[in-house]
Amino acid sequence: MEVTIITGASDGIGAEAARQIALRDGSKAALVLAARNVDKLQALAAQLDQSGCKVLVVPTDVTDRKACIALIEKTAAAFGQIDTLIVNAGMSAHANFAEIKPDDLQWMHDLMELNYWGSVWPIHAALPYLAKTKGRIAAVSSVAGLIGVPGRTAYSSTKFALSGFCEALRSELAPSSISVTIVYPGVVKTDIRKVGYGASGAALGVSGVREDDMMSVQQAVELMLEGISRRKREVLMTRQMRFGRWLKLIAPHLVDRMALKAIKPEFRPKPIRSRD
Repeated sequence: MEVTIITGASDGIGAEAARQIALRDGSKAALVLAARNVDKLQALAAQLDQSGCKVLVVPTDVTDRKACIALIEKTAAAFGQIDTLIVNAGMSAHANFAEIKPDDLQWMHDLMELNYWGSVWPIHAALPYLAKTKGRIAAVSSVAGLIGVPGRTAYSSTKFALSGFCEALRSELAPSSISVTIVYPGVVKTDIRKVGYGASGAALGVSGVREDDMMSVQQAVELMLEGISRRKREVLMTRQMRFGRWLKLIAPHLVDRMALKAIKPEFRPKPIRSRD
């Protein structure tokens, strides 16, 4: 039996990952679904039950360190082992940094707590169990954690932090045979950009990036799960992303231009007004 924990499992990439694992492994799979939305988790669990896999729903707010520890301990108590931890919980944001009012900067702190610490805490708690199974860690970052994108200063900072943490962690865990895979989705067809923070801290309501060539959630998850299974260091989901990473080394100014073109014109940075 393979025991997999998925945070942010109520929707999007997390929910689809649970579906694909259940379909692929059936009764050999045990899935632990973690998120804040209990109703969505229970609805997903009802779907997964039909595949014959074992499902445990653990309502979890990953910004609460104690809740993250409880998630790991409840999993170990229920199944006796942990084979894979997919830290996927997170939120998007789109706001030009200079346009955020001083009194609204707190949401940037909250975003770091969710996107970074919300992965660090469950990973830390799971390490002793993953060491026993020589398990896998998969962290869902973003193309914005690979290349700085205008309007994504807050979001990019959280994802760069997560990627840097995982890069260092991978080397630390090598003697324990625990693999660390960093997943870099591009623009995937989910609502994450619409429900993410805007400059005021409220939900943006629309996407600030161009969505002409979005990848389906199904395809993104297929690539992610293949990479996790093969214990790949990272999963770069598109040819453009791989090219952009290489180009950043030799012509970073061109990558800056490419990143700007990915933003809708109405969301692109404007000149800062000087104070009298």
